[in-house]
Amino acid sequence: MLAAVLCGVAVAMNVGKVSIVMPQLRAEFGMSMVTAGWVSSMINMLAVTTALLFGLAGDRVGALRMCFFGLGVSAAGTLGAFFASGETGLLISRFAEGAGMVSVAVSAPALLTAASDPKDRRFALSMWSAYMPGGVGLVMLAAPLMMHLDGWRAVWMLTLAVIALAALAIYRSRHAYHVPAPANAETGMLATAKEALAQPAPWLLAFAMGCWTVQHFALIIWLPTFLREQRGFGALAVSLLSCFMVLVNVPGNLLGGKLLQRGYRRGNLILAASIVTGLSGAGIFLDVFPDIVRYALCLTLSFVGGLMPASVLSASATLSRTPKQIATLQGLFMQCGNLGSFIGPPIIAMLVASSGLWRDALFVTGTAALLGVAAGLAIRRYRV
Repeated sequence: MLAAVLCGVAVAMNVGKVSIVMPQLRAEFGMSMVTAGWVSSMINMLAVTTALLFGLAGDRVGALRMCFFGLGVSAAGTLGAFFASGETGLLISRFAEGAGMVSVAVSAPALLTAASDPKDRRFALSMWSAYMPGGVGLVMLAAPLMMHLDGWRAVWMLTLAVIALAALAIYRSRHAYHVPAPANAETGMLATAKEALAQPAPWLLAFAMGCWTVQHFALIIWLPTFLREQRGFGALAVSLLSCFMVLVNVPGNLLGGKLLQRGYRRGNLILAASIVTGLSGAGIFLDVFPDIVRYALCLTLSFVGGLMPASVLSASATLSRTPKQIATLQGLFMQCGNLGSFIGPPIIAMLVASSGLWRDALFVTGTAALLGVAAGLAIRRYRV
């Protein structure tokens, strides 16, 4: 189980590493702001447009093969950056890292399901839901130290080493993943996927996931900017405070898994978490509290918000009629989750740029929280 989670953490580090070293990359490769934006968002773009297709492919070829493929492609993309002579080569390497990340994200949950006892399955998949904040938070923490060794290349070497470690761990644990053989015919694969996606509950859960990522990524954008530009904090302090805010989401995910294991309903957890994150967002962006309280609310939003990905991503084992459907459902959840993180920040940026006030971000985060409440109420109708 830990080997499968490590695969997710390894590829999630590729998601978080670019924003930290972007000034160095722009200086070395002569990138414009637009190209830098594409380099940073390439992984999200792939997840938004192709995660469900990758999930279908995972059901077709098998979870273990798909996970190995994802780790291999991620490693190739990371290595490719060392040989890039311009921005085009860097974009290609990021495309490969994105394809690898999506491949692992849709396949590793099936391995977790196969390796865990039925009574532990909800908690096992809540461990998986922490892979993204875990990987992003770890690279945010390590990057400032690694950059003193060899700039951005040291950060890339770190992620490559963790990917290699994950591949070794998954290979040594391969006999524990007793997943069914992949579908033998395309019609069988499509029929299996259609059966999984015909249920309304997965779509409601995916929608709730998107509502959560809008709120979380708004916070990830706002906090470093606020600390650096409005409070004059140094780079190390900004990195540590932002990193802690991201990492506190991990125990929130684990708490969600424990609550699910004790019989709490997903709809109730999503409803309660959406109320808390909505109120926390109001306290953060309205600028009525002192800074220490606003930072505490940032931690609260990130921690309590962890109940939502834990509730959503762990539902694939419950909603799947067969283990071969897990990758399809994970692809759906991932696609909608990344859609929230993809469209939320630009909308917030437009609102804040037009008024010059960060409190206008509350129009987006508050709406997302209200929609999350509605999704939680709707999910309560289904026994998931």
